[in-house]
Amino acid sequence: MKKHSFLLIVSLLAVFTTASADEGMWLLPLLKQMNIKTMQSMGCKVSANDIYSVNHSSLKDAVVIFGRGCTAEVISDNGLLVTNHHCGYASIQDLSSVDHDYLTDGYWAMNRSEELPAKGLSVTFLISFTDVTGRILAEQAKYSDESERTKAVGELKKELCKKAVGDNPYYTAEVDSFYADNAYYLIVYEVYKDIRFVGAPPSSIGKFGADTDNWMWPRHTCDFSMFRIYADKDNNPAEYSTDNVPYMPKKSLTISLKGVKKDDFTFIMGYPGSTDRYMSESELEERTMTNEIAIKCRGKRQEIMLDAMQTDPKVRIQYSSKYAGSSNGWKKYIGMNETFKKLNVMERRAEEEKDFTQWYSKNAKLTKEYSQALPEIDDAMADRKDVMYSYRYLYETLDRIELVSFSAFLDRTVKELSQASPDKVDQDLKKAVERVREFYKDYDPALDRKIAKAMIRLYGEDSLNKACLPPFYSEIDSIYGGNTDAFVDYVYDNSIAVSEDKAIETVNGYKCDSCMKNDPAFEMSGEIRNLTKTFAREAHRKDKELAEGKKLFTKGQLEMKKGRPTYPDANFTMRLTYGRVEPYSPRDGVTYDYYTTLDGVMQKEDPNNWEFVVPEKLKRIYKDKDYGRYGLHDGKMPDCFIMTGDITGGNSGSPVMNAKGELVGLAFDGNWESMSGDIIFEPQLQRCICVDIRYVLLILDKYGDAGYLLKEMKIDD
Repeated sequence: MKKHSFLLIVSLLAVFTTASADEGMWLLPLLKQMNIKTMQSMGCKVSANDIYSVNHSSLKDAVVIFGRGCTAEVISDNGLLVTNHHCGYASIQDLSSVDHDYLTDGYWAMNRSEELPAKGLSVTFLISFTDVTGRILAEQAKYSDESERTKAVGELKKELCKKAVGDNPYYTAEVDSFYADNAYYLIVYEVYKDIRFVGAPPSSIGKFGADTDNWMWPRHTCDFSMFRIYADKDNNPAEYSTDNVPYMPKKSLTISLKGVKKDDFTFIMGYPGSTDRYMSESELEERTMTNEIAIKCRGKRQEIMLDAMQTDPKVRIQYSSKYAGSSNGWKKYIGMNETFKKLNVMERRAEEEKDFTQWYSKNAKLTKEYSQALPEIDDAMADRKDVMYSYRYLYETLDRIELVSFSAFLDRTVKELSQASPDKVDQDLKKAVERVREFYKDYDPALDRKIAKAMIRLYGEDSLNKACLPPFYSEIDSIYGGNTDAFVDYVYDNSIAVSEDKAIETVNGYKCDSCMKNDPAFEMSGEIRNLTKTFAREAHRKDKELAEGKKLFTKGQLEMKKGRPTYPDANFTMRLTYGRVEPYSPRDGVTYDYYTTLDGVMQKEDPNNWEFVVPEKLKRIYKDKDYGRYGLHDGKMPDCFIMTGDITGGNSGSPVMNAKGELVGLAFDGNWESMSGDIIFEPQLQRCICVDIRYVLLILDKYGDAGYLLKEMKIDD
C-alpha cells in the first residue's frame, strides 16, 4: 500500500466530529482529539489524560484483561480485583469439588491465608499504545512479492516489539492491525500470573436466571466475583509463591455509592473481543448460516450435558463451565439470527453497498481504486460457501467430542516427548502428566460417549455428501450395519484414552512407537483431524483475495464517511465507550425502565426451577430490609441498570464509571433486542446491562459476611 493510505487515516482522524448516539468502541490514545469534548459536553468530569496516560497513573492502569476473554478492574491498593461471576466461573469450577462446591455455595476468604490460588489464571495490564501505521505501510510498499512483503513486515514487527520491551523481563509487546489492516498499533503489556480467588456469591445469586435470563432485560443477576493479584517483594510479576505479596497498583478505582439516575453520563473501559461493523452482505449471509449450524449442534449437545449434570453432582461441577461457555454462544447466535430478520440487517447492508458503489462510481480515480473491493469479497464468499458449511458442522459436532480432542493431544504429546532433548525430557514429561490429570479431573467418559453418539449421527445426517465424511463412517455401515451406537461403544470400550491410568502409562511410555497405532480413538481422531485440515485449506484458499477486498472496502468506507465518527472493529484491545443511563422501548406498548431492584428477584423466585432459586439468607435480608448504606431512601435495593454504551463479548466485567471516573457498576451483558449489535449498532435499542456496584457490596457484606474487604476499598458515599 502506498504512503497516501496512511495519510488518509490521519486526515480522517483529524476531522472526526462528535459521535451520533453512543455508538463506538474508541481507541484510548485518540480520545483527546476525537471524543473528550463530546464526553465532557455530556457531563464527563475527567480529562483524556486522566483516562489514558503513559507518563502518570490513569484509569487505564486499573483495568485489566482477566484470563483470556474478560475484563476486570483493580478496586484497592492491595491488588483486589472485581469482575463478573461468569468470568471467574472456570476458576471457581476448577477449585470446586463435591465436598467444596464453591459454584453452588459460594465462597469468601476471611483473611489473606484463605485466598485460593487460581491455577492458570493471569491478568494483563496495558502499558502503552503507539501508532506504527507509517512504519508498517512504508515497509509493505517496498515489496511487490507477497511472500517477501510478509516476511519483511514480520521482521519489522519483531524489531518494533523487541525495542518496545527493551530490557524489561516482565513486558510483552505485539503489533495489532485496525481498520482491516489499514492502521497498526504497537501495544505493550505486563502480565501477572499469581492470581488468587477471594470470593464469589453462590450461583443462585451470581448466575440468577441462568440461560432463561441470559441476554435479557429486565435482569436481576449479581454477576460478580473477586480475586487478588500477587507479586514478588519488588511488586513485579512472579509465578505463584507463598512468599509473594499483594500487588500495589499504579491506580485503583474509587467506588461510588451514589448510584445512577436517568440520563446520567457513564462510560466503560474494557476489552471488547470482536465486531464486524464493516461486514459485507455476502459475509453476513455466511454468518447467518454458521450461526444456524451452531444453534442446532450446540442445542443437541447441551441437552445431553444438562441431563447428566442434573443427575450427578460430580458431573455438574465437572461440566458447569463447559456448558456455560457453550450455551452463552448458543443463545447469542439465536438472538443474532432473529434480530438480523427483525431489523432487516441484510437489506440494510445491501443498501450500504449500493451507496458505496454509487459513491465511487462518480469519480474515475475512486472507481479504479475501489471497484474490485466488493467483487473480491463476494467471490471469496461464494467459493467457500459449501466448505464453510462442512467446516463449521465438523467443528460443532465431531471436533467437540472430548475423546477426539484428547486423543489428538496424547498423540502430539508422545511425539514431542520422543523428540525432546535429554536435558528437557523429564521436565516436559512432568508437565504432560499434569495436563493429563487436569483433563480427567473434568471429564466423564459416560457423558462423552453419549455426546459422541449424538454428534456422529448428526454430522452424518446433515453432511452435504459422502466426500465430507471421515472414513470411519464407511466402517459404521460395513461392519456395524449402520449402527452408530455400536461403533461408538467399541471405540470407548477399547481405547486407552478413556482411562486416566492408561493415558498416563502411555505418556510415561512415550518411546513406544506402536502403542497407539491400533487404538480406535486415535484412528478416529486422526481421520477427523485430516478432514479438518482439508476443509481448512479449502476454506482459506481465497484468504488473500478476501483480505485485500476487505481492506479496500474498509478503506473506501472510511474515505466515503470522511468527517463522520468512524472507529475500528473490536479486536480485544482496550477501548472506551460512553453513553447515558436510559430506558428503552423494545416494541409497541412496552417500555423498560433503566433499573431493577431486589423486588424483582423475589418476584421471579421459583423453588422448583434451579435457574430461579433464591437463597434463604437473601430472602431474610430482603424481608428485614437489611440494606445498610447500599439501599435507596424509599426502602428499595438497587440491582441492575442499563446504559447506552457500545459493548460486546470481552467487555464482561468491565468497569462502568460515572462522570467523575468512579465505579458504579460492572458491565455483564447486552440486551436481546440488539443481538445484531456486533454487525450493526442500533441506537434506539442497544443497551449494556450492568450490575449495580451497591448490589455487589451488599452481597459481599451482608450475605457473604466479608465486610472486612470494604476497609481496603476507597468508597465515596
